[in-house]
Amino acid sequence: MLEGRVALITGAGRGIGREHALLFASLGARVVVNDVGGGSDGAGRDISPAAELAAEITAAGGEAVASTESVTDFAAAAEMVQHAVDTYGDLDIVVNNAGILRDRMLVSMSEDEFDAVVAVHLKGTFNVTRHAAEYWRHRSKQIGNRPRAIVNTSSGAGLHGNIGQTNYAAAKAGIAAMTIVHARELARYGVRANGIAPIARTRLTDQTPGFTERIAGTSWEPADVSPLVAYLASADCPFTGQMFSVYGGAVGIYSGWSTAAEVSRTGRWTPQELKEAMEDRFPREAPAVNPFLAAVGPARS
Repeated sequence: MLEGRVALITGAGRGIGREHALLFASLGARVVVNDVGGGSDGAGRDISPAAELAAEITAAGGEAVASTESVTDFAAAAEMVQHAVDTYGDLDIVVNNAGILRDRMLVSMSEDEFDAVVAVHLKGTFNVTRHAAEYWRHRSKQIGNRPRAIVNTSSGAGLHGNIGQTNYAAAKAGIAAMTIVHARELARYGVRANGIAPIARTRLTDQTPGFTERIAGTSWEPADVSPLVAYLASADCPFTGQMFSVYGGAVGIYSGWSTAAEVSRTGRWTPQELKEAMEDRFPREAPAVNPFLAAVGPARS
């Protein structure tokens, strides 16, 4: 499915990203394994995760090279894109997967905790995609369009909200919005962009209060997410500008923001008229399907 395609996968040293890289390589992709090797909160650096996974893939007969640049650095993101091109002669796929957590209730969250999470998730996705897009535009002018793919990693926290994750949810919601914009902007260069909202046991999700208990008895492993990402990255995948949920053996497609109900009149409302119309005709909570809650139910207090 991915034979000969060149893929840059961020946050690929551990967890879901690692499973992406292993599956991509087994399907014939040449993989740039990007990971700074920091802690789950983003602190520190360690080249070992990226280097060891690249070596593991190579030893198994695949093709992979390590990259340890940080996605938060605009210039470094350009370097990792160039590293893929210099090593394998092209770049076909970008999987934006790098992420950290610094959970805190809003009234206790520091500026640094907010900025650090947004920098990795939201700015990091922008940085890598921005430089890949510039390269693809250049190549399109040189040789015409080839099927390129972006797969971004959002989250149910960003699409549905999650207590204690103002920073993470804001970043993940932004990633979903960027995915739609980039799909529309880059179609002219043969680039598709899709996003996923995965649920799986990782070192990050294990830190989310109550998460491990709520998915007890499930088999939601990181490797369950990767088949969808591989398909979305394939040359003949028809989807673009979409968000998908994925956990275990379940894959769903989101319908996006949509108007659940509307009141209208000719001319301007008065506040009192609008109050009466809205309270009479609007549900107190617009219906939405949260795949996580549908699968495990609401949290127990």
